[in-house]
Amino acid sequence: MWALRAAVRPGLRPPRVPRGRPAPGSRPPPPPPCLARALSALGPRGPGQKGSEGGARSPRVESLRTRAGVEEAEEEQSDADEENEEEEEDEEEELLPREPLLPGGSQRVCVVHPEVKGGARSPQLTRAEWQVAEAKALVHTLDGWSVVDTVVLPTRTPDSRLVFGKGNFEHLTERIRGSPEVTSIFLNVERMAPLTKKELEAAWGVEVFDRFTIVLHIFRCNARTREARLQLALAEIPLLRSNLRPGAPHLHRGGGGSRYIMGSGESFMQLQQRLLREKEMKIKKALEKLKKKRHLLRRQRRRREFPVISVVGYTNCGKTTLIKALTGEAALQPRDQLFATLDVTAHGGLLPSRMPVLYVDTIGFLSQLPHSLIGSFSATLEDVACSDLIVHVRDVSHPETELQKASVLSTLRSLQLPAALLDSIVEVHNKVDLVPGYSPPEPKALAVSALLGQGLEQLKAELEAAVLRATGRQVLTLRIRLAGSQLRWLYREAAVQDVAVVPEDGTARVKVIMSSSAYGKFRKLFPE
Repeated sequence: MWALRAAVRPGLRPPRVPRGRPAPGSRPPPPPPCLARALSALGPRGPGQKGSEGGARSPRVESLRTRAGVEEAEEEQSDADEENEEEEEDEEEELLPREPLLPGGSQRVCVVHPEVKGGARSPQLTRAEWQVAEAKALVHTLDGWSVVDTVVLPTRTPDSRLVFGKGNFEHLTERIRGSPEVTSIFLNVERMAPLTKKELEAAWGVEVFDRFTIVLHIFRCNARTREARLQLALAEIPLLRSNLRPGAPHLHRGGGGSRYIMGSGESFMQLQQRLLREKEMKIKKALEKLKKKRHLLRRQRRRREFPVISVVGYTNCGKTTLIKALTGEAALQPRDQLFATLDVTAHGGLLPSRMPVLYVDTIGFLSQLPHSLIGSFSATLEDVACSDLIVHVRDVSHPETELQKASVLSTLRSLQLPAALLDSIVEVHNKVDLVPGYSPPEPKALAVSALLGQGLEQLKAELEAAVLRATGRQVLTLRIRLAGSQLRWLYREAAVQDVAVVPEDGTARVKVIMSSSAYGKFRKLFPE
């Protein structure tokens, strides 16, 4: 068996042999070469001989046969698992949307922002100019897209069919119609009704997109893991449902009708709705499987007792850059754009005491996140609830840094995190190199420049103290014997800070940081 494996070049998979009963008259397959050689070394096995089919088998032969059967069963189980995994991936790929949300190629965009005047919908903590700036940043995230014009118009009826009042709408239509360089409109509202989209496009003569479509497309572009892509497919179901159309005449004509409709008593609209419901259930089932796998990984992580530090913050605040600076991981490639990180990733690092920790990079937060995306957004933050410490990174060079902070904290509270975890958040003020003479107004906040490395040593020291408080780890000095394996065990299971050898009696005093459970294991393995 192992010889067979060695004969297959790495990266290539031997063709799968259908399992089941052999065809009548066919010969059973020969044993693997290694097993055949081992059996032949035992000599011929004729009738009546020891080890023959009719006589008692040699224990050695029986052992080899048993071992070969176990190995073959394990091999078959491994192949079956691979097949199931491939089938699951193929089924999940079928659930992912294939139709593009936005047109390909370059687009010259006019950003139209309805400034709500009065009422509960009027924003309290921000100004229209910063909402427009964020909308422009979303557009610039898209390859080949640029903003050629921005329009801010007041409205008291943002949910009306044409969004604006009659006079403002006519003025806006003239402006768009008179701008041949504009190829599409970004209407900075959460969602447009299908009828609103249709009428605006008819009036303005170009395609019109809302905030949901733009953000969902950016999410699609940046999603890498199966779970993130499935979450987005689930978030897109309401959009597909709202775009259903009753008309599909070719499916109702006799003779060439759909096999799903003929004789079933279903209208085409009912068929579409049923297929969407089935697709939604399949996506939820696939996500539940992946969720169980993620929980298993968390349990394994807790078993290894690595402290977990979740790094959160508003989108493009510099989380990934900070993690790269703290861990020295060269593979991390931060990007200066919104939602560059969509999949939750973990990165190992060492604190000053050489205590290993895991930094979890999370998706960036966004104010006014489209409601339909909140579920998929929150699902990516489940790992935050299982962390030992939260680091909140803020871009203090941004004009609305306080509003961004409020948005992040509001989202964290909505996740129903433990109060102790929320109370122990370490706030990091990033990008201080862009604000000359900056000093944090909050007494416990730490000022850093992840890009230039400023303030990182102080941050690491604070993170170590916070991790020790949060995890209940202890700083201990242990007296050990150098002749045994105690020192090697401590290096593997704890954070060794200092070793002072006492040559006279062959011992050493070792200063370590370790958890209570690790200390209990140490005393059980090496009693005094």
